[in-house]
Amino acid sequence: MRPLHRSDPSAVAGHRLLGRLGAGGMGVVYLARTPGGALAAVKVIRAEHAADPAFRERFRREARTAERITGRWTVRVLGADPEAREPWLATEYVPGPSLAETLALYGPLSEPAVRALGARLADALAGLHAGGLVHRDVKPANVLLAVDGPRLIDFGIARAAGATALTATDAMIGTPGYLAPEQARAAGAGDVGPPADVFALGCVLAYVLTGERPFGTGTVAAVVYRTVHEEPELGAVPASLKPLLAACLAKDPAARPTAEAVRDALGGTEGPVGELLPPGLPALIAERSARVLDLPVPEPTAVVPAPPPRGPSRRALLAGGSAALVVAAGALAARLGGLIGGGTGSGTDGGVQGGTSATAGNLPTYTIGVQTDLSGPRKADGRAQERGVRLAVERFNARPDRAFDLAVKVHDDAGDPARAARTAAAVGKDRAVLAVIGPTSPQVVAAAAETYQSNSLVYASVATGVDFTVMPDLIGEPSYFEMRTPVEILQLGFSTVTISRKLRRVAVVEDAAAGNIAWVMGSHMKGSLTGVGSTVTRHQVDAGTDDFGPAARAVKAAGAEAVLYAGLSPVRAARCARALAAAGFTGVCGAVESALEPDFLSGAGPAAEGWYFGTSYVDPATRATPSAKEFTAAYRARWGTAAADPVERYAAEAYDVTLAIAETMRGVRANGLAVERGALTRRLRELTYEGVTKKYGFDTSNGFLFRHQVYVHRVEAGRVRCLGHYEEVAEQEKRTRAS
Repeated sequence: MRPLHRSDPSAVAGHRLLGRLGAGGMGVVYLARTPGGALAAVKVIRAEHAADPAFRERFRREARTAERITGRWTVRVLGADPEAREPWLATEYVPGPSLAETLALYGPLSEPAVRALGARLADALAGLHAGGLVHRDVKPANVLLAVDGPRLIDFGIARAAGATALTATDAMIGTPGYLAPEQARAAGAGDVGPPADVFALGCVLAYVLTGERPFGTGTVAAVVYRTVHEEPELGAVPASLKPLLAACLAKDPAARPTAEAVRDALGGTEGPVGELLPPGLPALIAERSARVLDLPVPEPTAVVPAPPPRGPSRRALLAGGSAALVVAAGALAARLGGLIGGGTGSGTDGGVQGGTSATAGNLPTYTIGVQTDLSGPRKADGRAQERGVRLAVERFNARPDRAFDLAVKVHDDAGDPARAARTAAAVGKDRAVLAVIGPTSPQVVAAAAETYQSNSLVYASVATGVDFTVMPDLIGEPSYFEMRTPVEILQLGFSTVTISRKLRRVAVVEDAAAGNIAWVMGSHMKGSLTGVGSTVTRHQVDAGTDDFGPAARAVKAAGAEAVLYAGLSPVRAARCARALAAAGFTGVCGAVESALEPDFLSGAGPAAEGWYFGTSYVDPATRATPSAKEFTAAYRARWGTAAADPVERYAAEAYDVTLAIAETMRGVRANGLAVERGALTRRLRELTYEGVTKKYGFDTSNGFLFRHQVYVHRVEAGRVRCLGHYEEVAEQEKRTRAS
């Protein structure tokens, strides 16, 4: 729960607000005390949406639907006013975690627990169906766990069977992976009846039993296709339950059992539930209950007086919402152009208290994992990350005012995707680990990210970036954090120099061996530099050739004053550099971080001299980063490196991200919440953290895009020198030109 904002009301219709449970585009959900003193979840719809007659009618329908919802295993509706300027509805508050959170924290549940929970959910659906209603969005996130059993929530899209829809024609209603084939086909409201809820319940039970979704994961289109056309994967389901779940997941709605039949087949609703839950979960529920009961009443904000009585209140329900963020290549290009053109910029809940143990000082301990390459092709970068994390943990634990301690667990994935996948599976099951730092290649990210996502485990990258146009699914992975500028934005390090020097003819050598990212980089350069008066020519090099000569000669013939190698390979970048030198090109050359490896320097030889590189990392030992002086001294003392040697790249970034995660933990604790995986995953994207070399934070308009922190490096006398942040380099170039 988060504190109330100053703009929030202090009360809604007599419900005294205590804090925010969540917020979305449609409104805010608050934790409140009812006039009688009970805890409630109050959803308030924003006035601008309520002004839409169609939206308000949908809200009225939701309230009418809620009046018909009864049963022990559904949340009790306390009141609603669909006619208020800002319509509101209130339900009882269930302090337990959702079934989705429970799986992330404890893994698959035992068969007896699943039978007990499943029977009660089936009983809740049977009650809905008997009243002529269809839920239409049964999924783990819509099931809250109390000690005596589950509670089915979120009836925002529930509707009377056969009722006319108030949504767009052919809209697909439900959640992919849990919706029935007839919902996936968007065949119409009349075709979605009680069997759709039974199908969704079958998906939920299979997932809770095995930890695997019966129709897999991936893009929405892929999951929907498998749901409609392929059989479910039930290989890991116990034999005693497989026939029942297979029947629930039949493609033909008429072939599925009723909710009552599922309830009876699972053993009915008699008997205990709490003792079947994972150890620690009942205690967690009790802890949350005690915490919210003791919440103080906050200071008044914007008080909204209770309206006069309107007669008996209508029943309504708690509905949640979520939004997905998608980054398109065109939007990134426009953003890049805006940054360059401007010339300047600025560089800012429920779950178990996993990973906690008592120390000698009686402080809890939270564990951060390092999964990185310590023995493979990028072992130097992996070692730097490990050292940065260890130093951060040691220095944090030396603080006398700390409220908890940190611990480290290190795993070597050797940079191998298959090994990374196996390591991620093991780390995901280790409930002591609350966050993981360290991937060293996009292939490792692709292999491990889904596993960490399924475990709600923060997976933070500082040493590699992925091409989101090739792996778009990662945009929607809230557990995967690129705590660095995206790869395609790193060309700011090169374009800054061309703009500062007023170079108007720029060429891009697009290396097809890099895949789609080469085209994206070329498009960004053309879109952004054209906006400041430059002419950009693009020259492609096929992936199947090592000959960069034709492209180099074309660059020379075009009269280019500067050229960017748009690719990721240091070996091929070296070939490009040699070809440009052979063609007699003497202008400014550049590339991005991925190409800045020893293979480039050795392969290009004298042709590497003067090349500029945009990077996400900075050398903390340079004059460009005076704030990192203390870190640099501590790092060298801890790891015995010579004063003349540069601090290994990514060490400072790993140090900073470790302490940023620790700061997130501190914030979670300050809000009275348990420090657990889900809370960190949600809170870390909202954090702004001032590190030893840079400020960390995500774009306010896109929670998956890291704010631009690009640094410029230059090859001088065969060595790489860090020039500083790209904005500082621009100022240096201007001063040099002026003198």
